[in-house]
Amino acid sequence: MNPLEMVVAIVLIVTLASVWKAKYGIRKDRHGNEVYVDNRENQQLRDEVKQLKDRLAVLEQITIEKENSLSREIERLRDR
Repeated sequence: MNPLEMVVAIVLIVTLASVWKAKYGIRKDRHGNEVYVDNRENQQLRDEVKQLKDRLAVLEQITIEKENSLSREIERLRDR
């Protein structure tokens, strides 16, 4: 095996290993450690974030309604 064939073989092996790791959800964390990423856990976290956003929207709506009703009540009292 000549050196060029060896380089091509190494590149091919590294590429196939990277594709395999990506397919099976193996990622590196910020410290360089390989960790398995569970798609079910990701979906659960996405669902939780969606629920929290919905709850936040409701709280914002309640807050705005209270501010508006408070403003109307103050104006009503001023008009007396």
